[in-house]
Amino acid sequence: MCVAAFMPGFFELLIVCSMAVLGVVPFWMICSNAGFPGWISLLILVPMLNVVLLFFIAFAEWPALKAQSNREPSEH
Repeated sequence: MCVAAFMPGFFELLIVCSMAVLGVVPFWMICSNAGFPGWISLLILVPMLNVVLLFFIAFAEWPALKAQSNREPSEH
């Protein structure tokens, strides 16, 4: 049995790394703009935690929106 047949080559690693970057970068920007630390976007790489992250971002109270509403004076 040849072990080398199961080892990924350069192009496979390039594809996997580019897919990881394409997945993490948008979530990093979303988390940063929402007021959460950007590093939690790395959870998108972990199976099942990516779903938890998606629900957390969808239903959590965003610190950026809370800070924005505290800064805006009432117009009444």
